[in-house]
Amino acid sequence: MNKKMLALTIAASLSLLGCDKAPKPAVDTGEKINLQAIYSVTQSDINKIAENLVVNYRVVTNIPTDKCDGKVADGACFEVELTFTAKQAIAAKDWTIHFSQIAPIQSFESDDFSVKHLNGDLHLISLKDTFSGFAPGEQKTLNFRAMFWSLAESDVMPNYIVSAPGLEARVIESTKPYIDKESGLEVLPHVETFTDTNTQFKRSAADKTQWLTSEKLYQRNAVLVEDKLAVIQAIIPTPTSVSIDANAGFVDISHGIAVSLGNVKHTEVDAAISRLAELGVKQSAKGLPLRLSIVSNNDKIIGSYSLAVTDKEITIVGVDGNGVFNGLQSLASLVTVGESRLPMLAVDDEPHFAFRGMLVDVARNFHSKDFILKLLDQMAAYKLNKLHLHLGDDEGWRLEIPSLPELTDIGAKRCFDITEDNCLMPQLGAGADENSSVSGYYSVSDYQEILQAATARHIQVIPSLDMPGHSRSSIKAMTARYKKFMALEDEAKAKQFLLEDFDDKTNYSSVQFYGDNTINACLESSYDFVIEVMTQVKKIHADAGQPLTRYHIGADETAGAWLESPACKAFVADNDKGVTKMSELGAYFIERVAGILSELDIETAGWSDGMEHTRKENMPAIVQANAWDALFWGGHDKVHQLANRDWQVVISSPDVLYFDFPHEADPKEHGYYWASRHTNTEKVFQFMPDNLPVHAEFWLDRQDNAYVADDTKTPLAPGQKFLGIQGQLWSENVRTDDMVEHKVFPRLLALAERAWHQADWAVPYNYKGAKYSSQSNTFTAELKAMRDNQWQLFANTLGHKEFAKLDLAQIDYRLPTVGAIIKAGKLHANIAFPGLTIEYQVNGGNWLNYQEPIAVSGEISIRSRSTNGLRASRITQVK
Repeated sequence: MNKKMLALTIAASLSLLGCDKAPKPAVDTGEKINLQAIYSVTQSDINKIAENLVVNYRVVTNIPTDKCDGKVADGACFEVELTFTAKQAIAAKDWTIHFSQIAPIQSFESDDFSVKHLNGDLHLISLKDTFSGFAPGEQKTLNFRAMFWSLAESDVMPNYIVSAPGLEARVIESTKPYIDKESGLEVLPHVETFTDTNTQFKRSAADKTQWLTSEKLYQRNAVLVEDKLAVIQAIIPTPTSVSIDANAGFVDISHGIAVSLGNVKHTEVDAAISRLAELGVKQSAKGLPLRLSIVSNNDKIIGSYSLAVTDKEITIVGVDGNGVFNGLQSLASLVTVGESRLPMLAVDDEPHFAFRGMLVDVARNFHSKDFILKLLDQMAAYKLNKLHLHLGDDEGWRLEIPSLPELTDIGAKRCFDITEDNCLMPQLGAGADENSSVSGYYSVSDYQEILQAATARHIQVIPSLDMPGHSRSSIKAMTARYKKFMALEDEAKAKQFLLEDFDDKTNYSSVQFYGDNTINACLESSYDFVIEVMTQVKKIHADAGQPLTRYHIGADETAGAWLESPACKAFVADNDKGVTKMSELGAYFIERVAGILSELDIETAGWSDGMEHTRKENMPAIVQANAWDALFWGGHDKVHQLANRDWQVVISSPDVLYFDFPHEADPKEHGYYWASRHTNTEKVFQFMPDNLPVHAEFWLDRQDNAYVADDTKTPLAPGQKFLGIQGQLWSENVRTDDMVEHKVFPRLLALAERAWHQADWAVPYNYKGAKYSSQSNTFTAELKAMRDNQWQLFANTLGHKEFAKLDLAQIDYRLPTVGAIIKAGKLHANIAFPGLTIEYQVNGGNWLNYQEPIAVSGEISIRSRSTNGLRASRITQVK
């Protein structure tokens, strides 16, 4: 880089740092720019600030004031008091703080600080001229207002970064998260605990959400009754039919099992047999005979099987290898860890949905290969068969593409690099270290290991590298590639895969508040990039033995992008492409990428909001659309529209299938909540995916108010069905593998139940169309009683049988908080999953096991403990 370019880069960098004293870049004097001559702060000062500045973040109120911008976000606005306390004197000036704040800041007041939004969630705090330093123990305050609401402590991002030009940035120690040793949960030390229901816990005066206290939880859990005999016979997910002879009893498997493969290939069942061994059911020549076979049956769905357990043998007959594998997993479901008997019964079973999926977002924050391998084990255990792996988004690109190393050299890392020539800026509170666990990628060999593990478990991996929106990581990586080859004076190679028009002056904002995250739909190099990436991904899959037959485009677009792009103005002026206005460019991009995929013999999948704008005649014959519109906003309409196109619709409703949402309504419950404040395992169990509008009869909107679902406008065409359902784990604020497991489990088991088994209490879809509300009563009291009885069995099965298996697999499933009341001086406690241990503490003393109501006095805390005793739940207090 020549000196003039260096000066320009430094000037641009200083501008992004918010430095008013940035030198002007007009001269190339040949002189070295001495940043320390301009800025008084030293590296020692930066280190001292990072060590000694104590940050405290307090949500003051979610009630908008006249200082809020009423024209934005329907006027929704919350206020924060951000305080800084110096443990030692800080005299230095000319330093700034970069921090992540999901909702952009609208206005602020401070005698010492200014704050502004940069891009995405990244914000900058700079010092005013009136800033005079910190005396020891002095506190300074910055009050600000931001869009929407802040209803959970996990909204706040960690790792505030203090920096100055020319010096090494440091993360402020008081904002670093840590892991609680007992619960394994992440703790943000700079976030002040919520205390007020009306100003902190609720969105508005119309918000009827109830803070889930231990007393309310006790009342909810009180309906559960233990039934250990039914648990022993239970299989999750529930089979189509189970026959049990009341006089049959149990068969002893203390000597293990003697497996006879018959006409089944060992590669088709090895993973399931290995799981049986991990649960204590070993192979032995002296064991109970286990006979496997495949008998084709065109009347049965792929993956169907029959299972019979007698006192003489176990037989599993599948319609294919997948069916035998599923039969083995049902056998494993009958196993109770630590016991050497199985109930004698006969099972005939087939899946309800062909597509039974789970999405994991590894793009926003990276999650390890080991975690994905563990997840595949558990997906297979509960008969889920599609892993939607979200590998590319604004904040990260997670798959090695050998021909485009910049994608992972730059796009897979977040660190403090204003130029973004070496990494992406630390969005989502990533911190300054490019080697932190939130950065990373799967090498070709890593990804192929995942593919091979999935194949062995009859799971299809559907990769997703989101485009044209949500593409900042790839855009910045390809821009870095451009700079590299331009420096080598190879302009053709520099522009080969360029994804942005440098002359585009469009001012836009994505849903996540980026102004530079959308691939330019008018550049041929954008499509060359897609071809190159997909050709590489297809080869990686083929070499791993799992052909790439379906790819998820994402199909997210950004409203307002490209409007001032000269490339797009010229493109639209040329009518040869059938695009006559800017608003058609997003659909054109998706249609063209779908065509590219078809030429590569790959089926197209995408999210409903982008896919709905495409012209059916320009799309392939087979299209998968993931429908993610909230039900309480009439989301069933769009789902039905897409299904009526004869597209393969995968239900992904956020009301119930977004596992990044909180399990319960409590500010300490982790997660976003834009569609639901409480999505616990029971709610997932209650889902009727074949009949979306009927949920208006018994579910509420995001403020716990009743809503109406009118299905007379766009009913499903007669006989139209959905392809399946998919759970989603988005990772914006999920930074560790353990936290992913806490979010996904045990909800994944209820997802599997609804994906595999059609409940007999589910209301059939009315193809004539109907209107549903809390008054319509299509879901009768009798059906509700059936559902609730089956939930009791499901909850007991998890607590008494399945959690022990998750513990053996080292899955950090969410342990439920405990319901409790003090009645007549005695502690009464219960739990959502009977079988788990309840512990209580009096006045901060030792933790004691709760067995039955016991006399207590003073301050009472309560929690649950895992079956292996290694983890505890979040602690709550009994009022």
